[in-house]
Amino acid sequence: MISRSAAVLVVVDIQGNLFGAMQNKENLLANTIKVVKGAGIFNLPMIVTEQIPEKLGKTTPTLARELGDTEILGKESFSCWGNDKFREKMESFSRRKVILLGIECHVCVYQTALDLIDNGYSVHVVADAVSSRTKENCTTGLAAMKRAGAFLTSTEMVLFELLRTASDAKFKEIYRIVK
Repeated sequence: MISRSAAVLVVVDIQGNLFGAMQNKENLLANTIKVVKGAGIFNLPMIVTEQIPEKLGKTTPTLARELGDTEILGKESFSCWGNDKFREKMESFSRRKVILLGIECHVCVYQTALDLIDNGYSVHVVADAVSSRTKENCTTGLAAMKRAGAFLTSTEMVLFELLRTASDAKFKEIYRIVK
């Protein structure tokens, strides 16, 4: 299971023109915001990326407001791991569990998951907070990540896994996010 002391949240490329082309984008955005808020409550480190933002646009404004002063890393490689700043940040956290979400499921999220797994990280893909332009590509991406050793989870599963018990002082804050 994921623990607060070992987890990092990685939000991949929820931005501009790319976001606009996603299947079920409203659900993707709503679930991403829930996970981001939960990460804030649990004080998890977070890395947010944008794929060639000068061409594809910046992080979706609704999400950007939730991120506060979180640094957003621009990248050109599909895998976040291909970005030097991303790798340096990941390694600086000394945490080995990654909560991964974003777009596109079968390209950037998939390649990031595989690179993280290959480098010794335990990857937990939030299946209801990833998307692709087609449902088939998203389904294929999730299946491929699972075969490679990623764990599939959901927004509520990951938040309650981090919480662990209803007696936790943060229970009411998490409950407000998911209800």
